[in-house]
Amino acid sequence: MSESSHSGARRVVITGIGAITPIGSGVEGFWDGLRKRESAVRKIDRFDPSPFRSHIAAQVNDFEPTDYMDRNRARRTERYAQFSLAASRQAIEDAALDPGSEDPDRVGVLMGSALGGVAYGENQFTGYVHKGVRGVDPMLALAVFNGAASCNVAIEFGFTGINSTNGMSCASGAIAIGDGWRAIRAGEADVVIAGGVEAPLAPLCYGAFAIIRAMSTRNDDPSRASRPFDADRDGFVMGEGAAVLVLEELEHARARGARIYAEVRGYGTSNDAHHMTAPRPDGSQAARAMRAALRTGGLQPGDVDVINAHGSSTPLNDSTESRVIRDVFGEHADGLKVSGTKGYHAHCLGATGALEAAISALSIQRGWVPPTLNLERAGDECDLAYVTGEGATMPVRTVVSNSFGFGGINAALAFGAVD
Repeated sequence: MSESSHSGARRVVITGIGAITPIGSGVEGFWDGLRKRESAVRKIDRFDPSPFRSHIAAQVNDFEPTDYMDRNRARRTERYAQFSLAASRQAIEDAALDPGSEDPDRVGVLMGSALGGVAYGENQFTGYVHKGVRGVDPMLALAVFNGAASCNVAIEFGFTGINSTNGMSCASGAIAIGDGWRAIRAGEADVVIAGGVEAPLAPLCYGAFAIIRAMSTRNDDPSRASRPFDADRDGFVMGEGAAVLVLEELEHARARGARIYAEVRGYGTSNDAHHMTAPRPDGSQAARAMRAALRTGGLQPGDVDVINAHGSSTPLNDSTESRVIRDVFGEHADGLKVSGTKGYHAHCLGATGALEAAISALSIQRGWVPPTLNLERAGDECDLAYVTGEGATMPVRTVVSNSFGFGGINAALAFGAVD
């Protein structure tokens, strides 16, 4: 966990946002989806979910890869890498960043994904069973590995700087952004294309989570199934999508006249070292990650206006996260606005932390905090000021966004307005 302070370091800002999500794509499409305050969760029609207890998900239904890449590139990549390329192109265009004008060695690409291209591998195995090796796409080996997300972006735009795709479960998108922040602050890059991507909606990938009873079974009422912090929550709902940010050193951004959404102020990570699926009961390591995000950002608890919560809609996560927020923020906890957005877009696994980072930056820029959909009656130990109803229209100076994943992974990002 980084212990460095905010003062004196190179500052990192967000100058572009790309989003491929179940509630809308592109900055404005995504924001419009948030403003509509409607869930994208529906019964799955991508495959037959009837063998499983859970039958619902949030799908991206309007994605056409050739809107973002030529046919040859689309043919050589699968949905996972296509999402990454598409969201990256959106973000680069939104930032008005000219790849040809940048030193390619100073531009990095960092992505995160829990499952990478495993869903495509599952599809190809079906072909193998029925047709043998002749039924397998020759591109399979290049499609299933996690690095396809970051490497395809680097190839498409000619970026030769730092490059990786981490696989740290549902915190991986946030970790990619945090690692990008660290790289720019350390002088290893001037620009980093950073985010998270997930395309997990295939029977075995989906079923693996259904089998361990991690997902909601509110199949008869899908739009109300993802309900962070609600007393009747019964598990998370799976989603797919991608979100990518252009991270840029502040003076580099100013020199080219870039529009700035927000600053990445701080970042913290830790591991519970407790259990592969259950959070540490005392929440001490999640709290440690949040405190590191504050400390590395030069922030005090009272400086924070909003918590963008992980809020997975699982019984253990939501109560533990609420306790952790109260522990970290003490007497200021009751003054925080807490927003959990998975009621909109469901839990897009490794993409979620990046989606929520984008929401955090947009909330700072636009002065509106999305509501926690489907929160009707707060559950036990969920006793914070959760944003509901129409959302909260307010000046937003600082947001802390939490991401927690299987394996006990904790990540927290702090975002702030730029003076």
